[in-house]
Amino acid sequence: MKYINIIALTLVIIGAINWLLVGLFEFNLVDAIFGSLSVLTRIIYILVGIAGLWSIAIYSKLSD
Repeated sequence: MKYINIIALTLVIIGAINWLLVGLFEFNLVDAIFGSLSVLTRIIYILVGIAGLWSIAIYSKLSD
């Protein structure tokens, strides 16, 4: 379970950095690397979204 949390947080951080680049420079790193809405890009977006949802569960662990 620890490794899933680490992977989820890593993906959330990658997503956050991508949104930072979009907000500051209008540059989408994922699109630049994998192509605009290619299958791989969509998979990455889905994984980052799932990681964000998974990270909600980490809040309950913070109070322990």
